[in-house]
Amino acid sequence: MQKMRLVVCALVLFAMAMIGCVAAADTSMDHVISVSGSGTVTGTPDRVQISFAVQTQNADVKIAQSSNALAMNNVMDALAAAGVPRDQMKTTGYTITQINQQDDNGILSGPAATYQVTNTLLLTLKDTNTTGQIIDTAVNAGANQVNSIQFMLSDEQAQALRSQALTKAITNARADADAVADALNVTITGTQEADVSQGYTPVVYSNYDTTMMSAKAATAPTPIQSGDITVTAQVSVTYTIR
Repeated sequence: MQKMRLVVCALVLFAMAMIGCVAAADTSMDHVISVSGSGTVTGTPDRVQISFAVQTQNADVKIAQSSNALAMNNVMDALAAAGVPRDQMKTTGYTITQINQQDDNGILSGPAATYQVTNTLLLTLKDTNTTGQIIDTAVNAGANQVNSIQFMLSDEQAQALRSQALTKAITNARADADAVADALNVTITGTQEADVSQGYTPVVYSNYDTTMMSAKAATAPTPIQSGDITVTAQVSVTYTIR
């Protein structure tokens, strides 16, 4: 009897193990539908970065430096007076370059070398509507280069738009999956996995002609339009079916 009981227990354990293997095999052999979906939303930028520079030249490097420092201080003071907090101004470059005058054949000619000093300032503004006014203020105060203007989204707005785009992407992916399931006469039973990717591209304007801008600044504000920023989300979803 004792041997019989042992045999029965062994058979039961074996049967349970086989059932587990079959279940695992069935899970690994699930039928699936894999689809992709995308969602797009647009938003208005609520941040702008403007890169200015003051460039000076002189045969005496010290004079070139002091002239540059005076001009840049005037620019920063004017921007602060216009309401730009100083913690939103950041120096991003300072270079001193020796320039030798050459003729068409590349032979040195003319007076001694000239030194060129360039000091670059980056502003980050929370009010994009003041972009043109700030440009005019900087140019009138002595900035002679406007390198770039970049409109962006704040972290809060970027996250909100991302969520909207993802919702649209998932909705589109599920609609495609439902259409495939109907055509195959199968039923979607769940979601096996989902992969998400998304991003947005700031609107960039660059290489402004500051000579023309200086002339315009005296008569009319410089018009700058930020336009819209598009946020796109893409998802890849695998649904289980039966």
